[in-house]
Amino acid sequence: MKKKKALRNKTIDFTLDSEEGKKYLERCRKPGMGSLTLDEVRDQILIGDSFQIMDQLPRAFADLLIADPPYNLAKDYHGNAFLPKSWDQYREYTRSWLKKALPLLKPGASVYVCCDWKSSLIIGEVLHEFLMVQNRITWQREKGRGAKRNWKNGMEDIWFATMGKEYVFQLEDVMIRRKVMAPYKVDGAPKDWEETEEGNFRNTCPSNFWDDVSIPYWSMPENTAHPTQKPEKLMAKLILASSNSGDVVLDPFGGSGTTAVTAKKLGRHFVTMEQNELYCAWAGKRLEMAEEDPRIQGYLGGVFWERNSWAEQKKQQ
Repeated sequence: MKKKKALRNKTIDFTLDSEEGKKYLERCRKPGMGSLTLDEVRDQILIGDSFQIMDQLPRAFADLLIADPPYNLAKDYHGNAFLPKSWDQYREYTRSWLKKALPLLKPGASVYVCCDWKSSLIIGEVLHEFLMVQNRITWQREKGRGAKRNWKNGMEDIWFATMGKEYVFQLEDVMIRRKVMAPYKVDGAPKDWEETEEGNFRNTCPSNFWDDVSIPYWSMPENTAHPTQKPEKLMAKLILASSNSGDVVLDPFGGSGTTAVTAKKLGRHFVTMEQNELYCAWAGKRLEMAEEDPRIQGYLGGVFWERNSWAEQKKQQ
């Protein structure tokens, strides 16, 4: 018998044989074998093998690619197991999905690929073969498993690359709001900072190290039982920086729908693929929730707030 959740536990974890599971799975699309038009796939969760589905999609339709492929680790995705590969095999795996995804992108598109420290070594190398690599973002996971004979792994990477020299980057849309510890004034007025009821703050340019992102946890509405779910705040930074309102975001490894949901909340379109039907149903539930509540935890007033800041928590209530 399934243990009853606490009242504050908002984790989405229904099963496919439940009424919710059946309801949301019906809203997803399982493509046939023929070619698909953009009108047929825009804002759709596509059920199936992304390697096959990408062959069916129209060419040069997406403005942004965000990929969160399986890291080269043993992981059970609710019945779909990923087994570790040799370095050469994982390198070829990365090449194979990139070769299918890149023809789907517009000439000015950007690409973000998520990875851990080990797979990052391979993914960065492969991206250099096909794209112009612009940067490597490292973000702090905030929690991780300890190790007796190694350092605890609390970081992950996101590689940022572009199809060419011309690409979208909206710096003003991804500013970080940080607390000012030593406010400096000129003629009695704040210099480069803002005085508010919640404290003194400055909006600063983001770096390629992010320490303000919280992993989804049980009391957050975005949380699901997916074992490697990414935070909406993390995806919001990528989407806001590298796309415009109305653009199409492509995600070939959809998981529980974080990229799709965040794109929807930020006024973008999405095309996402996922072979696990349970995750597709969870993503469908989250998309419905986004229609009623488009908020993204940690992103308020057009800026990203420091993790667990008092002002952030107050404004989210």
